[in-house]
Amino acid sequence: MTAGLLFAIALGLFAMAGFAGWRGARPPNPMKGPRMIPWRPIMVLCATAAILCVATAERMAGIVPPGR
Repeated sequence: MTAGLLFAIALGLFAMAGFAGWRGARPPNPMKGPRMIPWRPIMVLCATAAILCVATAERMAGIVPPGR
């Protein structure tokens, strides 16, 4: 995997996290029934995976944290 591919994956994960956050913040509609997709955990998982992808891509690109 290249750094560019990881940045692209991270961008997609950030977009999915934003979409899941929007869907999870909508008010419930009892007339349509219960929500079958857990949007809030999906948002948290996508955001966490995106942050890890960005950190890994930065390391692959040669950017290291200060002091190391």
